[in-house]
Amino acid sequence: MDRMIRCITNDGGIMTAAVDSTYLVAAAQQIHGTSPVATAALGRLLSASSLMGSMLKKDGATVTLKVNGGGPLGTVTAIADANGNCRGFVEHPEITLPLRQDGKLDVGGAVGHNGLLGVIRDYGEGQPYIGQVELQSGEIAEDLTYYYGVSEQIPTICALGVLVDKTDASHVLAGGMLIQVLPGASEEEITRLEQNAASLPPVTTMLAQGLTIEEMCQKALKGFEMEILDEFQVHYACPCSRERVQRAFLTLPKDELLSLPDETTGLAEAKCQYCGRTYTFTKEELELLAKKYKNFSFTC
Repeated sequence: MDRMIRCITNDGGIMTAAVDSTYLVAAAQQIHGTSPVATAALGRLLSASSLMGSMLKKDGATVTLKVNGGGPLGTVTAIADANGNCRGFVEHPEITLPLRQDGKLDVGGAVGHNGLLGVIRDYGEGQPYIGQVELQSGEIAEDLTYYYGVSEQIPTICALGVLVDKTDASHVLAGGMLIQVLPGASEEEITRLEQNAASLPPVTTMLAQGLTIEEMCQKALKGFEMEILDEFQVHYACPCSRERVQRAFLTLPKDELLSLPDETTGLAEAKCQYCGRTYTFTKEELELLAKKYKNFSFTC
């Protein structure tokens, strides 16, 4: 089962969160049938959303990450709740690209370099917070580091990794880390952290070596005394339901709602883009829905 921990140095100057997201990324691959490079891109964004979601500090809050750099994958989306549970999808999951010269998957080429990273935090209190920055590389971790520095003015190190078999995308190892400098950190602490970060192995290398997420944080915070604030399990989880689909239908004009059923079968189907569940409605059910809620007003 996937786990996340959040740590802080004893003097409160540096916060670190780490996640082993292997199972949730594997679940996403199975649901969407993603190619190796699409699995790597989506897996990185899912890991990032899980880490960022865990920092929301309010039940019911969500964070949405969207990346589109003009590459062949199209838009890559991930959503996480305050418990780090997440879901996501990629617009073109079947895309494959030649490996880079170093033999690694070309995530940056698949995502593209000319576009935006968008971050939406919704606390359920009206207008959500929306921020966006231009992509720096399309590799996602570097783009999120840049986002935090520019949009939120929080010095941040983001490390994300998905180790996926280059021919069989169902064989996955995945994880991520967020390290943030908090107000009050000394220059000495910042220098020591930078030195640690420079020698920190890639996330998937540490996981492949059998390191726990606690040991990963200890490596990142070498020379510091740290305290584990909390730890919890995280999952690939989608909250879709038949009732949510009905509410979505009610955002449509009545004539469009009634035109949804197939002329041959008399059925209308709605498929969740995050988990693949299919919800089927008969023509009669939609007619009843239109009558029952003809004065319904829906806002998402």
